Amino acid sequence: MRVRVDVAADVPFLDWRDVHGPARAVLYGLLEDQDPQLARSLHDEGWQGQSLRPLGMTSPQFRGTPRKKDVYPTSPDGSIWFGSPVPQIASTLIAALAKRSEIVWGAARLRIRGFELEVPEPVVADESALVELETRTPVVLKHEDRYVLPGDGPYLDRLRHNLAHKADVLGLPAPREVRLLEAGPRRRFSVRGAPRIGARVRIGLVADPRFVDALRSWGLGLDTVQGFGWIR
Repeated sequence: MRVRVDVAADVPFLDWRDVHGPARAVLYGLLEDQDPQLARSLHDEGWQGQSLRPLGMTSPQFRGTPRKKDVYPTSPDGSIWFGSPVPQIASTLIAALAKRSEIVWGAARLRIRGFELEVPEPVVADESALVELETRTPVVLKHEDRYVLPGDGPYLDRLRHNLAHKADVLGLPAPREVRLLEAGPRRRFSVRGAPRIGARVRIGLVADPRFVDALRSWGLGLDTVQGFGWIR
């Protein structure tokens, strides 16, 4: 389940460190407001004995903004997406958002103008069909403690590994085929003083339709709780 939260910023721009930096705190803050035990369990232990957290979100995405050097422009017309393929987690997020009038995002206050549950596009029931997914935010992957980008030798292997791990957490079969169809430019962000390096991608999957639906509420790659890898 995924939800789009429409927001208006009270500042004209965000510092680059605040594009993705506050995301984790915002996400766990919402969960803690509604279910402190669930928030602590996910933060400290992961989900059902696995280190992964089946949660995803975006950084704030603003429309009608010009490009400016060294800052991330905002506008009164923005959105943040949240989601989880686990109903318990998703319903907790939605209940917490329903009580909020604003989201504090770093130095900015984002007034909530409304939110909407997004109904996913139907997935072709034929499990042999190739399904294309495109990300809204950069996908972060690592190989031997080094960030890898599309075009690097280990990239597809690390993406397949990440997808198989997520499928295992959800009790679903891993994708049978993973293709990299297109990639955007390298993007670098600072998160709590440490770099995150990735790129937006368009991939093709041959997979169980249930897993494709789950990914749309979780995302690709690492650090999905930090706003990376969200699927359009």
